[in-house]
Amino acid sequence: MATPVKLIEKEFLLKVLYDEQLPVIYHKDRLEYIFYLDKPVKSVLFFKTGQHIRKLRVRDNIELKFDYRGQVIIFTVEILTIKDTDITCTVPDFLYKNLGRSYSRVGLPPEMQVRFTFLGDRYDLSFPKLQQYDTVEMGNFIESIDPRNLSGLIDQMAAWIRNYASGYKLVLFKDVRPSTVDERIIAETGKALYLPTTKGGFPLTDPFPRKKIITEEMFFRYLETTGVGTGFLGAACARFIRAKVDEGIFSDAWIPILFHEYVIGYIHIWISDAGKPPFDYKVVETMFLFTKVLAHSLEINGYFEQGKIRNNFFDGKVIDISASGLLFTYPHSDLSSALLPETKLMVSIDTPDRDLAVNTEIIRRFKDSSHGYFGCQFSEMEQDDLRFLFEFIYGKPFTEFDAKFLAGQV
Repeated sequence: MATPVKLIEKEFLLKVLYDEQLPVIYHKDRLEYIFYLDKPVKSVLFFKTGQHIRKLRVRDNIELKFDYRGQVIIFTVEILTIKDTDITCTVPDFLYKNLGRSYSRVGLPPEMQVRFTFLGDRYDLSFPKLQQYDTVEMGNFIESIDPRNLSGLIDQMAAWIRNYASGYKLVLFKDVRPSTVDERIIAETGKALYLPTTKGGFPLTDPFPRKKIITEEMFFRYLETTGVGTGFLGAACARFIRAKVDEGIFSDAWIPILFHEYVIGYIHIWISDAGKPPFDYKVVETMFLFTKVLAHSLEINGYFEQGKIRNNFFDGKVIDISASGLLFTYPHSDLSSALLPETKLMVSIDTPDRDLAVNTEIIRRFKDSSHGYFGCQFSEMEQDDLRFLFEFIYGKPFTEFDAKFLAGQV
């Protein structure tokens, strides 16, 4: 994860840049340019370069980097003036170290074309849709269940539930739309509504590494979206739980059934027998595994077949690329809404000398008023392909020094 350096360290590093005349590197169109600070840093940065840089314009934002004692530092500046080999830039707001990516980012070379397509099946369904979701791994759990036998799976699940719960209910949102508070909040979050005991409240924290349950804070945020004032959140939450007590429920859990980015339904389990122990986190985790197998069973039995979308290539505008990933943008649309974190894509990279097909995964996304932005990390790339991509992007051989400089501390 990129870490901004503190103000004192930033001032020290900028002073070192001038005092020690450290080379500052800028990549542009497969060429590497070296900048040196020509004056101590005050209100602007005065750089000298060894040569004129083509296509560099005033007001361009450029990313620069330097190596200080084995630690790669990067920063972004805006160009203020250009005169021959003299360039003045703004003083950066931040310097960054401990970067999350493995190689330096550069603009897309003019001779390179990039296209994208989804890996695996994709669907357009009428179920509630999540803006972000985590995949649920089944592990060895599926080995004891035949997912092709849907009725047998439900019977097996019901038998397991009876050991822990007084009753259960399976609901698919194809038959009914979310209407109750319980249904709406799990449809919006894709997380379980879990009350270990109705004598208490919602969990204050989520113990799962990949967050799965609705905490008290999340429930309060949901109440605010329904118009409940800040000063009344505690009372509204208490009334919600009290209604369950009035129904004779001692422990309660609503587990969403997730399929890709859709919440297709839920399994509601509850305890109304005073002698039964309350649900613990292991019960919740097992129920999530059941819902995963249930969604898989529905898939292989053709339940979602009519909503399957053909995967065609699409053109995203690549903002920058490195030997380990890229950042691209796409206008807001049904397609861009499906580009969620953990979505896997195949990237076709075409150059005059060689064409590559690289698997990648979206690891972050953000958006503005008109576009989504998607940061991707390459995976499973052959060493020869990595070497070629590196040399094509940076316009120089892949040497041990470059590997250390561009990858070692980044």
